[in-house]
Amino acid sequence: MTIRAYAALSKGGKLEPFEYDPGQLAGDDVEIDVEWCGLCHSDLSMLENDWGITAYPFVPGHEVVGRIGAVGPNVTHLSVGQRVGLGWNSRSCLHCEQCLSGNQVRCPSNVGTIVHRHGGFAEKVRCQSVWAVPLPEGVDPSTAGPLFCGGITVFNPLIINRISPTARVAVVGIGGLGHMAIAFARAWGCEVTAFSTSPDKEAEARQLGAHHFLATRDPQALASVAGRFDMILVTINVDLDWDAYVTALAPGGRLHLVGAAPSITATIAPLIFGEKSIGASPTGSPVPVAKMLEMAGRHGVQPIVERFAMSDINAAFDRLRSGKARYRIVLENDFR
Repeated sequence: MTIRAYAALSKGGKLEPFEYDPGQLAGDDVEIDVEWCGLCHSDLSMLENDWGITAYPFVPGHEVVGRIGAVGPNVTHLSVGQRVGLGWNSRSCLHCEQCLSGNQVRCPSNVGTIVHRHGGFAEKVRCQSVWAVPLPEGVDPSTAGPLFCGGITVFNPLIINRISPTARVAVVGIGGLGHMAIAFARAWGCEVTAFSTSPDKEAEARQLGAHHFLATRDPQALASVAGRFDMILVTINVDLDWDAYVTALAPGGRLHLVGAAPSITATIAPLIFGEKSIGASPTGSPVPVAKMLEMAGRHGVQPIVERFAMSDINAAFDRLRSGKARYRIVLENDFR
């Protein structure tokens, strides 16, 4: 059999129709008939080979929602026709210490859905069955794709840092990650403050669920909230005045990064004497993904998306490059 897809043949190239033979379905794999697939900034980074790990022809797409079309002979917990989602990770060893402790996302032999394999901008995509997570009731499948990358990226820090429902949480950045972070933190029960350099985003931040808003372009803004936050979640990828953000943490507070800032320089003494910490995380393992989906369905958390047909994939990439997408892009499979 062959799978039809869209692929770039070289670094930064336009995506064009492409077909490939996936070979025999592995015993623990499933094949997903793609219905929708989100377009993430990581797809653009991979297209441009920013991280030096891209292989061409390159089929992007790691925010997949679709129905199981086939299951390997060893798969017993999923069935044909079941709707599932697939994110950044597509395979892990399942026998190392990290996998056995439920931290499959940390597996040293983890395989990315679009790293040296073909992703979800296609009519079908394959993955190890444990990484295909069923969609619960209440989750809109047409907008759910970004939950499997951006959504779990901002949800998992709530678990990692043992954030309580009474905690005060700040979210830095109101964009593709930040808008979901605000919604999840609000649904978690936290008092949520949105940080942005753009004062005109206050009304939108409050609509997304923020209780408070702080315009951080004012150099005195962070000083006004010194010692306030149990977690500050940084969703942007720029350098900040890290000492000022550490100062804004309450004793025992966590400064947690999910945006790939180039580097961090911070004074150690405030971390030591305040028992504060700086951490970071990628996406998440299958169980946190399932919990994130359950919470999204229960509380009506969903990404704000712009929609394109998959055949308009290059226009969608141009929209992403422009930085004007609000806030995520989802492509609908229109292969015929």
